[in-house]
Amino acid sequence: MESYCAYQERCHKEVVEKLKGMRMIPEAIDEIMGHLIQENYLNEERFAKSFARGKFSIKKWGKKRIINELKQRHISQFNIKSGLQEIDEEAYHSTLHDLAEKRLSQIQEPNVQKRKKKLADYLLYRGWESNLVYEKLKELI
Repeated sequence: MESYCAYQERCHKEVVEKLKGMRMIPEAIDEIMGHLIQENYLNEERFAKSFARGKFSIKKWGKKRIINELKQRHISQFNIKSGLQEIDEEAYHSTLHDLAEKRLSQIQEPNVQKRKKKLADYLLYRGWESNLVYEKLKELI
């Protein structure tokens, strides 16, 4: 399990599920989890920071999507806030702009309203805040 955690940042939920998949008894799971945390193989704050950085920079996800994904992994509110601080505000806004422009150029819809809706749906699905999305729509279309 040490190599499993050392290979890539993991959250507690992933490790527990892996151990359950290996048919470990609850006492063994508790013992292994305690060891991994004590030896710093598992650290949820580090996981949240790494997750937020990666999903923003690689997948271009917005903060809402990142928050929802971290909540599904049972990450605490404190660690979620800590993870989101890894995202630079200036980079966040420029990424939204670049993503919106790129997607808008791909939409072949002649009707302006339908183009706006398609772009808004795309950006909202990726987890960008609605107020930022609608500001960007006004700016671009």
